[in-house]
Amino acid sequence: MSKTPAQRARKHGERAAVAPSGRTSLPEPSKRKAQPGEGNPKLIVIAALGATVFMFWYFHLLTLAQMTQLSNGLAMPDSMLAGFPPAYIEQLRAAMNGDALGQLSYVHKTAGTIFALAFGLTFALVAGMLLRRRAARWAGFALVAAFVVVRVGSYVAIDGALGSQPLSAGQAVLASVLVVVGWVLFAVVLLGAAALGVLTWRARQRPPARA
Repeated sequence: MSKTPAQRARKHGERAAVAPSGRTSLPEPSKRKAQPGEGNPKLIVIAALGATVFMFWYFHLLTLAQMTQLSNGLAMPDSMLAGFPPAYIEQLRAAMNGDALGQLSYVHKTAGTIFALAFGLTFALVAGMLLRRRAARWAGFALVAAFVVVRVGSYVAIDGALGSQPLSAGQAVLASVLVVVGWVLFAVVLLGAAALGVLTWRARQRPPARA
């Protein structure tokens, strides 16, 4: 026979007067933990930046530098930030045989194109992460896309000028203009991304406004 609440209270104290079914239990804390990297786009951007830096080194500082061994020390047009005259293309054609020109074209289609696409994708991600306004974000995307188009177009123009018979001065001038514009866009994108990063960091360091 079960005891009444009063009998339980006299024997065990007041806490025992409450039936087990009537006791309230505290809610258990959530055991779910955030997965590493979940909701953190910074990790993706850092990985993309690493790939872009590697491709810049591989294409500009390694491969194009090694190509000078096939051109009697003449620099490849891609590396000439200030452009080049048509006479330079003629001089480069005289120094490089057909196999060397074919190798340069292959480098443009592989490492050069991969670098341009990696750079464009990386800084499109940066623009999407740091720019809050839609108009500014689309302007950033357009700037990055312009770099990719101009850079890949410069490869085509350089290969066309080097392979033209006879030399096409117009195509050589176009290649020079595209190379210069490509480097200008490259610098603008880098400086813009750096400025956005500094502004974002400063905004996060400011104390919250008081109500």
